[in-house]
Amino acid sequence: MERKIATNPPVLTVDRHKNLSQKELINEYVLKGKPVILTEAALPWVAMKKWTPDFFKTKYSHIEKTVNGRKIKMADQIDLLFNSTAENPAPYPYNFNMENIFPELVQDTLPRLVYGKTDRILNSMMPKALIQRTQVHELFFGGCGGVFPLHFDELFMHTQITQIYGRKEFYMFPPDQERFLYPEENNFKSSKIKNIFTVDLEKFPLFKECTPVVEMLNQGETLFFPNRWWHTTLMPGPSITYGSSHLNQFNWNLFLDDYYRFFKKSTPLKSALLYSYGKVLGKAMDVREALM
Repeated sequence: MERKIATNPPVLTVDRHKNLSQKELINEYVLKGKPVILTEAALPWVAMKKWTPDFFKTKYSHIEKTVNGRKIKMADQIDLLFNSTAENPAPYPYNFNMENIFPELVQDTLPRLVYGKTDRILNSMMPKALIQRTQVHELFFGGCGGVFPLHFDELFMHTQITQIYGRKEFYMFPPDQERFLYPEENNFKSSKIKNIFTVDLEKFPLFKECTPVVEMLNQGETLFFPNRWWHTTLMPGPSITYGSSHLNQFNWNLFLDDYYRFFKKSTPLKSALLYSYGKVLGKAMDVREALM
């Protein structure tokens, strides 16, 4: 299956590394706001051999997800993946919060990859209430032709995507191209353009000015991309993908501001207290990380 975005512009690519130290990751990619693909970082994970379509169909056949008003059990979704086509794709996004649905599987993604000196989500002083609007560990099941809506991630999180089974093509747009992507008025992290392969250029004329970063993520590879990178995906076949949110000193203040922006009207006192606590905690973690 081959699809091209509506404007067919030249595309940029992402660096791929077999071995990349944490220092190199931070200096060359995090600080510069660039995505990177690690080709072998996740290969030691138990998940890479264990999480097959048959595994989920057998062990979690009863798990159910509603997509576009249709309730679909895991066993049926796995069958649909293998019959999915570009013209008639399997329901998508078919995704789950692992900590709610598959908590016992989170350990299969160890050792956890870190996109900074530390992952602040894991800090023992981090209140769960601050990260309630994001899914730290997420699983996606899709098939040929499945497209994810164009967006960037909640709470300005950095994102890790590891391809467990199959392949998935990523189309990414850096933050400085946001003006071409028509953010929703009521949700500025989501684009009015839901499918970049069928864009109405009369309605969204600026889209033709954007230049995407396009990469096929192969089985076993991990893609890191920084906060505010817009992205969507397209699958050429059956796919199981693990996604994880990351929080460090480089997106900490954006994360806190977004939390407070969302909750200040509904829970003004609680959100103000948590925001203030987060500022103090961030300073403390800055000091600790400076000594590392």
